[in-house]
Amino acid sequence: MNYTTGDRPYPRGEICVRGPTIFQGYYKDQMQTREVIDEDGWLHTGDIGLWLTGGRLQIVDRKKNIFKLAQGEYIAPEKIENVYAKCKFVAQCFVYGDSLNSSLVAIVSVEQEVLKAWAASEGIKYEDLGQLCNDPRARAAVLADMDAIGKEAELRGFEFAKGVTLVTEPFTTENGLLTPTFKIKRPQAKEYFGKAILDMYTELSISEPSSAKPF
Repeated sequence: MNYTTGDRPYPRGEICVRGPTIFQGYYKDQMQTREVIDEDGWLHTGDIGLWLTGGRLQIVDRKKNIFKLAQGEYIAPEKIENVYAKCKFVAQCFVYGDSLNSSLVAIVSVEQEVLKAWAASEGIKYEDLGQLCNDPRARAAVLADMDAIGKEAELRGFEFAKGVTLVTEPFTTENGLLTPTFKIKRPQAKEYFGKAILDMYTELSISEPSSAKPF
């Protein structure tokens, strides 16, 4: 992702820590210990951070969450999710992609009252919120707003989600989609929303046969 300590105005890179409070290693597992603690005693946290003015450190990404799309572009999904979180329709967002596909898709847990207000303004009738979330017009409106937010944030072309699925259920620790620190559990989310992800890539492969393959 080209994070470097030479970045200006804010140096960026993996956060490493060292000191007497750092653990000495994994019990009877030298291989895993060497993966996280280097020969100089620095613990590599796997978090990507940047130094702000005044010596403040901000975490902006996770090293292990970075993945590559089919055409070789590297994606930092948490960065994109943080951008889409500014969308008025988005309560929570899970961005997915892999090396078999050339585009991203997103699962959006909707801001229910905002979506209802939009439907009322458009004169759209529905029996329940689930039906509204499945309405192509609702999905198109949410994706259009996400696109606008993405352009404001200057996302690169391949960082835009090309398909979206709207859900009413929030991501929680109870349904296994969030960690205790409220980060998305990506493998679990991929499995939980597997059918929706497959359906989105199938739709994309029909509309853009050269840009997507079934996941």
